[in-house]
Amino acid sequence: MAKFESSVRWLLVAAGLFLSAPASADDLAPGLKFDGPYKVVGGKNFLTDYAPLNADGTINAVIEIPTGTIAKWEVTKPDGVLAWEFKKGKPRRVKYLGYPGNYGMIPQTLLAKGDGGDGDPLDVIVLGEAVPRGAVVKARVLGVLKLLDGGEVDDKIVAVLDTSAMAKSRSPEDLRRQFPGVLEIVKTWFENYKGPGEITSSGYASADEAMDVVRKAQASFNN
Repeated sequence: MAKFESSVRWLLVAAGLFLSAPASADDLAPGLKFDGPYKVVGGKNFLTDYAPLNADGTINAVIEIPTGTIAKWEVTKPDGVLAWEFKKGKPRRVKYLGYPGNYGMIPQTLLAKGDGGDGDPLDVIVLGEAVPRGAVVKARVLGVLKLLDGGEVDDKIVAVLDTSAMAKSRSPEDLRRQFPGVLEIVKTWFENYKGPGEITSSGYASADEAMDVVRKAQASFNN
């Protein structure tokens, strides 16, 4: 029981019990501004104007939802702006704990349904301290969380912020050994944030498999 209670406390601290106040300019990465209350613009197209991969083996990730927050922002196609997602006429907020990492997308990627994707850019969760919405960060891929959402593949690339202490990890096994509990928190969050039974997971695959997915999605985008 003590171990379970400790894990729950860690989950609450890591994910954060945020009720996400309306977005403000203080929430944004430098150089960005609001175009109305529900759209963020900058000098570049988030979808097309950033490379997916860097020469040092890291990826670039556009952060749509900072760690600990619940407002569902996303990069839209094809204009590449960052907008608050609407559902039933209202800006969408996750009805659960805040995201356990910085959630976003990898630019210049697209994974078709025939390849196990949903036709959108690759989703990525970047573990580490919260960074502002709209930031484009370097992250090191360490695996992929295998998910089924309503029976459809909805895998998430899992990476660590390049400036985080966790950046020394190179695989799910490394992260489990060096930072116990983190991957279990992330898996539990994704399995439950939409409600019981909506999402199922078969666990994590390797960094090599994750990078294969990234490269395939990059090729799909280019084609």
